[in-house]
Amino acid sequence: MVPVVGVMLLVFFLPGCNSNTESSSSALSVERPDCLPNLILSDQFGNQVSLALLRGKPILFDFFYTTCPGPCLMLTARMKKIADEVGPALGSQVHFVSVTVDPEHDHPSQLLAYAKEQGVDLKGWMFLTGTPNQIDQLMSCFKLRRQREADGSVDHVLEFFVVGADGHMLYQYLWDTNPTRIAGDLTAAESHVVASAK
Repeated sequence: MVPVVGVMLLVFFLPGCNSNTESSSSALSVERPDCLPNLILSDQFGNQVSLALLRGKPILFDFFYTTCPGPCLMLTARMKKIADEVGPALGSQVHFVSVTVDPEHDHPSQLLAYAKEQGVDLKGWMFLTGTPNQIDQLMSCFKLRRQREADGSVDHVLEFFVVGADGHMLYQYLWDTNPTRIAGDLTAAESHVVASAK
């Protein structure tokens, strides 16, 4: 069993953005919440994706929206660096999942256009949307909540999350964590899955 060493890190604020984690305190994560509920969302191609059926491989999650003025582009670029580190294991051994926090506007066509514009239309990387209630339910599994500002913008989640093959959270990282470290944690989690299967 992969040890839980994830740390709930201090929230990092960028100019013009807020983190919407429910707690900004730094504390050891002693619980491993189940982050793959029985939800069916839609991917960037309009296909239905059952989150519960994603169990079996480690997953790197982030939360974004396509009209985000800057921070989400930064997060996606960092995810791309992690994908480069993971290499051919992406899709075959690990998944990447980017979930919109603006499902009212981000439909599959917008997600696909975003993925192509950012050069991240890659096998094994899903961009997901659903109803607002579904997105709220999924975010609550990560101890997150979706909030809008008076100008209609959405608060940003400036963190990445690694979910283990059993669907439970393993690690949580600030946006500027070294991509090599995150890729290494994903690889270690994947190696554990392979070893357990033998």
